[in-house]
Amino acid sequence: MLNTLSGRFLMLTVAFVMLAEVFIFVPSIARFREDFLMARLERAQIASLAVLASPDMIDEAVEAELLLNAGVYNVILRRDEMSQLVLSSPVPKEVRAVYDLRDASAFTLIRDAMECLLTKEEWVIRVIGTPLRGAGEQIEVTMNSGPLRTAMIEYGLNILVLSAVISGITASLLFFAVQRLLVGPIRGVVGAMQNYASAPEDARRIITPTSRVKELREAEEALYGMETELTSALRQKDRLAQVGGAVAKISHDLRNILTSAQLFADRIEGSDDPLVARVAPKMVNSIGRAVNLCESTLAFGKAEEPAPRLSQVALCELVDDVLDGERLAVRDGKVQLLADVPNGLTLRADVEQIHRVLSNLTRNARQAIEASGKEGSVTISAGEDAASWMITVTDTGPGLPPKARENLFTPFQGGVRKGGSGLGLAIAAELVRGHGGRLDLLQSDEAGTRFQITLPKGLDAI
Repeated sequence: MLNTLSGRFLMLTVAFVMLAEVFIFVPSIARFREDFLMARLERAQIASLAVLASPDMIDEAVEAELLLNAGVYNVILRRDEMSQLVLSSPVPKEVRAVYDLRDASAFTLIRDAMECLLTKEEWVIRVIGTPLRGAGEQIEVTMNSGPLRTAMIEYGLNILVLSAVISGITASLLFFAVQRLLVGPIRGVVGAMQNYASAPEDARRIITPTSRVKELREAEEALYGMETELTSALRQKDRLAQVGGAVAKISHDLRNILTSAQLFADRIEGSDDPLVARVAPKMVNSIGRAVNLCESTLAFGKAEEPAPRLSQVALCELVDDVLDGERLAVRDGKVQLLADVPNGLTLRADVEQIHRVLSNLTRNARQAIEASGKEGSVTISAGEDAASWMITVTDTGPGLPPKARENLFTPFQGGVRKGGSGLGLAIAAELVRGHGGRLDLLQSDEAGTRFQITLPKGLDAI
């Protein structure tokens, strides 16, 4: 029960009511003590006035009875600026404390009450007060503190029982009120969330705001907006998945067709016809780009890239292999492909996946330089520190346009070249993340573009 909202609210209500009763009890018990002592002074005053009215009729037995009824040992009455011991009897103990009730402050009354309540030993105390109805200037009595403490304990127990009853009734009423006004609606919202979670594509399960409580209504409206957007997103995701599946199938068959066309184009390129010789290279390049696009689409269309198979990779050999493949595609010798990798540098990675990453980055850089019509270079360099390996691909091309930088690693949106799909960088970033690393764009301006691959040496991802 304590783990429920209503249960905790019930316990807090009881605790706060009892705490409030404590704050009420302290001044209340001080007031009770003051009234008790004032009553003793009043009874002692009445007894003393009886003695003064007929002194000859009061013998020792009557005097003892008057003191017993007043609950005091002796009475001193001050009248006409003279003090007189009106009633007296033997005092069993030494007077331990004197309490003056004339103009006593609230703090003094509370302090004296707590002292009396917490002291188990019975004291003989002297109490000083002002007589009622102008019967004198001052009255002073000596009495035992035991009856006073007993009366205070009884009064405190009565207050405790009353406080417990009030706390129980108040807590019960608040418990049922919270159950009806707060916990019930919250459970309704939770139930609506669970119902929606079982089939989020079903728009009929979206919550309908009905609460009349402002805060709960706001929560229901926020949940309604979130569920509506999520359902729309899921439907859009399903449509994109269907489109992606269709595109992947088409790309697969189209790639096979284009590969055959590429073989035919290679033979046509050797024709003696000047027109054919001039057009054939462009056709070959176009078919090559189409084949690459189909392969990229198929690669990205998979549910996920396979986990990397880590092994020790000689980076210098891997980079040379990537650059040799790209050199075959260099036109007119305007692009230089360079390597700056220390001999003997090895890293722990999936050789095939890192080859794909470097090929994508190098190909993009080469094509960007060729598209500019100027000469340039692409350099793959590498280094390491205690925590990671760093591989940098730098080119002297024209830099990335602003739109490409905004959606750099977003599929179909981060394309740099006209007609490009933007899948190369998206695939490269995904493969690097699979190694626990990071692919960053460090520079892209008129001086060129620089990407950096950072791979961790330990188990923690970067």
